[in-house]
Amino acid sequence: MVLAKSLAVFLGTVIGVGIFSLPFVALKAGFFITAVYLISMAGVVVWVHFLYAEVVLKTEKIHRLTGYTEEYLGAGWKRSVFVIGLIGLGGSLIAYLIVGGDFLFSLLYPIFGGSPVLYTLIFFLFGSYLVYRDIKSISKIELLLVFILIFILSLFFITSYSFINTDYFKKIDSAFFTFPYGVVLFSLWGASIIPEIKEMLKREMGKNLLSKNLKKIIALGIVFSAFLYLFFIFITLGVSGPSTSKEAISGLVDKLGVNILGLGFIFGLLCCFTSFLTIALTLKKMLNYDFGINKGLSWLFTCFIPFILFLLGLREYIKIIGFLGAVSLGIEGIVIVFLYRAFLMKRSFKMNPINYFLVFIFILGIIFEAVYFLKP
Repeated sequence: MVLAKSLAVFLGTVIGVGIFSLPFVALKAGFFITAVYLISMAGVVVWVHFLYAEVVLKTEKIHRLTGYTEEYLGAGWKRSVFVIGLIGLGGSLIAYLIVGGDFLFSLLYPIFGGSPVLYTLIFFLFGSYLVYRDIKSISKIELLLVFILIFILSLFFITSYSFINTDYFKKIDSAFFTFPYGVVLFSLWGASIIPEIKEMLKREMGKNLLSKNLKKIIALGIVFSAFLYLFFIFITLGVSGPSTSKEAISGLVDKLGVNILGLGFIFGLLCCFTSFLTIALTLKKMLNYDFGINKGLSWLFTCFIPFILFLLGLREYIKIIGFLGAVSLGIEGIVIVFLYRAFLMKRSFKMNPINYFLVFIFILGIIFEAVYFLKP
């Protein structure tokens, strides 16, 4: 049961707001270009996550990425990684607030009325309360929520498959060739939760099984997520075509109707909420474990700063996650490679030079994002 719960928590972190941007990305770049990005980047993400998992597994102290960086690379790196992590995790929380609040508004406005900001506030308050209660209260519901997500998506497909038009998959636009990179990387990334998964597994099994099962959870979680995304793109783009909306669901209303649309909003809300919980908890524990900030202040900083930035007008979620994926997570991936090298050197081992290929990929991805933003 602990494996299923751990996998559910990992999936709850990975499968979040990114899934809803992918059909729009596929509309712009083309289904096949986006599929190639998903499949190839899934391999890259598993690779870099395995390197980080090795460090996490063989370090006795409880850390998050900032703490591991300080232990193996020094205090200067720790401060840099903290800023990167703060931007990455905090930006992710803003994206979850934006889309999660929109889904809750779309679902409940016809019944209760109210403004989008009010529903974002409700989403925020409920999520913040569960983050305050810590991982034990979250892990108990995460497995159930993952099964609900799969059930809703399957029902969604059964209802909509007759409307799918395969002609919508033929478009390829080379002008948007670099567009999917940041969003895809953001949608597959789950490194932040790896120390948490280790703690969950450690309570139930020995070291040998711990290593094997942690890596199994990482591989299964990322590969499953990639294929789930492809399935979701296939349904949404196949039905909506040129009407595909930025958050995927509302563009389906003309073909599927309001009732089915409500099911989509529930699916979206669950995805955003599970990821909000686990990402917020990770940031809270990073502040607590690695910087010695007490739990109360860590919680306030983690939950309230993103909400304040949302209120100040930071609400373009595809731009946010594209930047976070390509730049923030790209830099984090580069740090993990050098962290792994320092970890091996401390044990008198040398890193396989092939791992430097990851650095090349992440630098190339940052250039991709720059090309997209500088494009007229």
